[in-house]
Amino acid sequence: MNRHAAGPPGRDGREPGKPYRDPPTAPRRKRVVLADSRAPVTVLRTVVELEEQTSYGEALVTNFIRSQLKWSVLLGGIVLAYLAALPALFYFVPALTDVSVAGVPLPWLLVGVAPFPLLFGVAYWYNSKAERQEQAFVALVEK
Repeated sequence: MNRHAAGPPGRDGREPGKPYRDPPTAPRRKRVVLADSRAPVTVLRTVVELEEQTSYGEALVTNFIRSQLKWSVLLGGIVLAYLAALPALFYFVPALTDVSVAGVPLPWLLVGVAPFPLLFGVAYWYNSKAERQEQAFVALVEK
């Protein structure tokens, strides 16, 4: 190392002939944020209870699933009752098999056409009911 590489001797307060060392610096501080301080504590507790699957969180989820299951079974039962009642109706009232509407036999209309609007209506009803239940669950969790 030549003498010009470290600068003129004595200028920075060190002894001539000793290598230059940077002054010690403290490590930079980092700010650690564990949670949003503006969020209500109850929301964080409920979310933690859901994530950690505690007994309270499990009860919330079980209640939510049970309510959706109740509505799906109820509406599925309505559709099943309609579809099961048609063959019984035709069996007990054989005169319906001879009725035709616009040249199409009534049994064909009731079995082949009528279930589709029924299924669509029940599916729409269930979907809107499920969305309301989900919104109520989210409101309960965020409350």
